[in-house]
Amino acid sequence: MPLADYVETGRELHAKVSGDLLQTIFTPYTPLHDGAVIVRGDAIVGAGCILPLSQARVDDRSIGTRHRAALGLSEETDALVIVVSEETGAITLATRGTLVRGLTPPQLRDLLLGRVPRATMEHAAVGA
Repeated sequence: MPLADYVETGRELHAKVSGDLLQTIFTPYTPLHDGAVIVRGDAIVGAGCILPLSQARVDDRSIGTRHRAALGLSEETDALVIVVSEETGAITLATRGTLVRGLTPPQLRDLLLGRVPRATMEHAAVGA
C-alpha cells in the first residue's frame, strides 16, 4: 500500500527534515502533535497522519497504541517505522511486522543509512 494514502489522513507538508522541526511538530498540544510524521528521503511529506493498528496478537503489555500503529504500517508497507517514547526517549523500529526495541541513536542512524542490513536488525527483533 502506498504511503501517500496515509499522508492524506493528516496534513500534507513539503519541509526538509530537521531536529527543530520534528521537536516542534511533536510538542504536546500543538495541532500536529497527535499522529505520525511521514518522511520520504530528507523531506517531511505529512504530519498528524493516522496509521493502521496492527491486528496481530501482542503479549507484551508495554506495547501501546503508538507501537501497534507502527507495527500496522510495517505490516502493510515496506516502510521503516520509528517510534520514540515520549516518556523514556526509548527508540523502537518496526519493520515487516516486527519490533526492534532499545535502539541507540547511532544504531538507528546506521540502520537508516544502510550500514546495517535490515535482516541483521530483524534477528534482534521482538516479534509481534
